Amino acid sequence: MTVSSTASSIAPPTQTDDQLPPVGFAFPLHTWKEIAYLLLNLPAALIGFVYVSFTIFVGAGLSVTVVGLPFLAFALAGARLIGKFERARARMFLGVQVEEPSSLNGAHRGEGMLAWLWISLKDPVAWRTVLFSAIRLPWSVITFTIALVGLFVLWPVLPYMARGLTLADRAVVRGLLSPSDELERRIAELESDRGVVVDTAAADLRRIERDLHDGAQARLVALAMDLGLAKEKLLEDPDAAAAMVDEAHGEVKIALQELRDLARGIHPAVLTDRGLDAALSSVASRCTAPVKVSVELVERPAPAIEGIAYFTVSELLQNISKHAQARQAAVDVWQSADRLLIQVSDDGRGGARLDGGTGLAGLAERLNAVDGLFIVDSPAGGGTNVTVEIPWRVRTTPQR
Repeated sequence: MTVSSTASSIAPPTQTDDQLPPVGFAFPLHTWKEIAYLLLNLPAALIGFVYVSFTIFVGAGLSVTVVGLPFLAFALAGARLIGKFERARARMFLGVQVEEPSSLNGAHRGEGMLAWLWISLKDPVAWRTVLFSAIRLPWSVITFTIALVGLFVLWPVLPYMARGLTLADRAVVRGLLSPSDELERRIAELESDRGVVVDTAAADLRRIERDLHDGAQARLVALAMDLGLAKEKLLEDPDAAAAMVDEAHGEVKIALQELRDLARGIHPAVLTDRGLDAALSSVASRCTAPVKVSVELVERPAPAIEGIAYFTVSELLQNISKHAQARQAAVDVWQSADRLLIQVSDDGRGGARLDGGTGLAGLAERLNAVDGLFIVDSPAGGGTNVTVEIPWRVRTTPQR
């Protein structure tokens, strides 16, 4: 079974304090790493403290001028880099696995300078790094001194002292330099999902433009030329002109059908007028295999949710027609709590995969963008069962 749900990064397992290697009088590699971390605390803290003190206070002082707030925003962006360096140092020497927070690059894409300034100034990741850099200097002086003296005076107990001091460092790094858990991960997911939605919308617009240019537009141009020729022949050869007009009449019917098909591909009128039951029955009638449609909804969801459900089922039924070699299929739609559930099944050859070139990966991405869930169960030779969940949203626009 292949599952595609809302995107979330999977972080490496975090090493807890009770899983650390044991401490002893011998100096194994992990003990030397802890000692090295303590000795490097002071120069790293000095750099961070000087940077924060200078840039933040200068930026705050200049905030009454035009350049003050942009200077402060760039200073906070630099503080993020300090946090990235400290997380890497903790990973290298202490084995502390801390997720990288989401980037701000996508949060203000295309929204202008003021949006970038506002988002940068209220960035919680940067401000936590500022706090980290501000409080680290006194602690770093203590840890550097103890580690340095311990190397020459307190050699037998230095491993135990290093472990105790680095436990405090681990706690501070996790507390101040970790992302804001669910909120940070959700921001990253939304940035990724917005990119998918934008790309999908752009691809749909290109498809509509191509269909209009290559289909109805080209046919209407040819029709206009044929009618022009018929007009010229009207007096000279009425029979030929009548034949050309009759041919043009046939072209008009084909052009109208192409426009209707195109409009149905954008948003079918039957979906707006009569809802999912009638719309899905209509699309099911075009499938090569007989399809049983069951829609059990007490009320209609929002138009956007109806559209997502319709086009999802439509694409899945097209896949059945093209690839499944099925004798029969079924579409079931129902509501469960705050989710709209869809199940499309067939008794075909199976073996469908998200990376199989059947468009399932694109469907999964588009559903992810709206907090949807996409599950494919398709054993080879055992048919295909696709389950879709979409957040239920109440219909707020009046029905026609």
